[in-house]
Amino acid sequence: MRLRRKPWIDEAIHEYDSHIILENHGEHKGKWRELFEDPTKPLYMELGTGKGRFIAGMAEEHPEANFVGFEVQMGVIYYAAQKLYERNLSNAKVALFDIAGIEDIVESGEVDHFYINFCDPWPKAKHAKRRLTYHTFLDRYARLLKEDGEIHFKTDNEGLFMFSLEEFQNCGWTLKNVTYDLHSTDLPNVKTEYEEKFSAKGQPIFRLEAIKPKTEA
Repeated sequence: MRLRRKPWIDEAIHEYDSHIILENHGEHKGKWRELFEDPTKPLYMELGTGKGRFIAGMAEEHPEANFVGFEVQMGVIYYAAQKLYERNLSNAKVALFDIAGIEDIVESGEVDHFYINFCDPWPKAKHAKRRLTYHTFLDRYARLLKEDGEIHFKTDNEGLFMFSLEEFQNCGWTLKNVTYDLHSTDLPNVKTEYEEKFSAKGQPIFRLEAIKPKTEA
């Protein structure tokens, strides 16, 4: 759901310029690591960062990696940038960008991990191509990931999860840590805002990790 635009955000967001990229994203293609103090760290990207609870939590728990989160809504990404700024997280940034064009701004083999959390399930069959785990998206992510790169995927939608399992398997990804009730396991987990809300109501959370298919020689 797209939030109503708050006009004051357009100016206020610049308070967090140190942690947000609003334009000229293509200039960073192949150079995203160079935005950080230590460009030798692994690069992890979140596709749809929302208000930033996940990326901020991950950056705190994993100082050994650099994080970039993409979000298309200005009224949402403002709060993500605010979290990163207020916690003084030098290993995380967010970018205002529609990830449908991610190959225009990210180089092949540039990313170590992608995170996809609670994306729109697009429940109607005719909209399957819009799901972020549809096979054309998976092929795109595979091109951008390093060898043995991974996707970590979470959802509360069982239908989307079952669809995604099949898409990953059909595309040759190796699956691990597949769970149909994440919060009943001891797997490490940083919750999103959405996850906290719905898990509190007893909604099980589905999660998987998928390893990029081997490139044929």
